[in-house]
Amino acid sequence: MTEKRLNAAEAADWVRNGGVLAYPTEAVYGLGCDPFNETAFQRLLALKGRPLEKGVILIASQVEQVADLAELYECPWSESVLQSWQADRAVTWVLPAKSMVPNWVTGGRKTVAIRVTRHPQVQTLCDALGGPLVSTSANVSGEEPIRSEAACLAAFPEVPVLIGQVSGAATPSEIWEAETGRRLR
Repeated sequence: MTEKRLNAAEAADWVRNGGVLAYPTEAVYGLGCDPFNETAFQRLLALKGRPLEKGVILIASQVEQVADLAELYECPWSESVLQSWQADRAVTWVLPAKSMVPNWVTGGRKTVAIRVTRHPQVQTLCDALGGPLVSTSANVSGEEPIRSEAACLAAFPEVPVLIGQVSGAATPSEIWEAETGRRLR
């Protein structure tokens, strides 16, 4: 691959073919891959130096893309979760995972972290994929998250970047545990 900057259609093809992709989110750049491709997922973890046990977030453009992955409906937390994803702030929820979510995504837990994003380039990418994308901050574990395309390309020269911009949020998404209503981040 010679081009390091990909549009949404090119990025979707890259991810479908097992590639790891960097992309802008609400506050920082993320690294992502197909959550159902274990080889791509292992490559992403190796790039970050991240242990499998930590699990990752799945990001989607619409609720329908994650409805089969977590307990979302007819639960005490359903209204809070669904309403938060309509707001302009980035909110990730830790939800009971359904059986089709791979253990490598959950870190071996019975829960999965999910965010429905309002970020326009990520929405376009997830729509082109027809489903969610792994979302973990673009950085080596323990280091500060990356906020610019140039820094992302310098840190991960073998990883192409989705063309776009960080939305400008001051901090990464809030993370809430649905069953307890407790804020984790």
